[in-house]
Amino acid sequence: MKTLFEQMGGTYRTVGDYQIPNLTLPDKPEYNIGIWGQRRLDYLKKHKRILYTNLLTSGKLPEHLHEIDETAFERHELIVKQMMAAQGITEQLKADNMMKWVGMVNNIRNCADEIVRNELIFS
Repeated sequence: MKTLFEQMGGTYRTVGDYQIPNLTLPDKPEYNIGIWGQRRLDYLKKHKRILYTNLLTSGKLPEHLHEIDETAFERHELIVKQMMAAQGITEQLKADNMMKWVGMVNNIRNCADEIVRNELIFS
């Protein structure tokens, strides 16, 4: 008589005196997780334990982190570009006064970081 596992197409391998089921995980793509995905992971682990556990056990965590990472990166770049245009920060300013340009761009990047963290990472 076949077990339910065998009826569903499962197979076993013999290791010593034991029959061990041949189990494999489904093939899933490898995701590169950048800084925004890492920040989201850290936030989920510390503040959203149930969501983190659900994503982890369902196998959707890497995909979620990759999606957040890509979205946050694109959003950050867009905000920086728009804020630089709105404040008149140009290549000419960079050529004329490098220190002022660096200070203004760093300020904009910090503001964009804060916006992205609030919109995507801490939500």
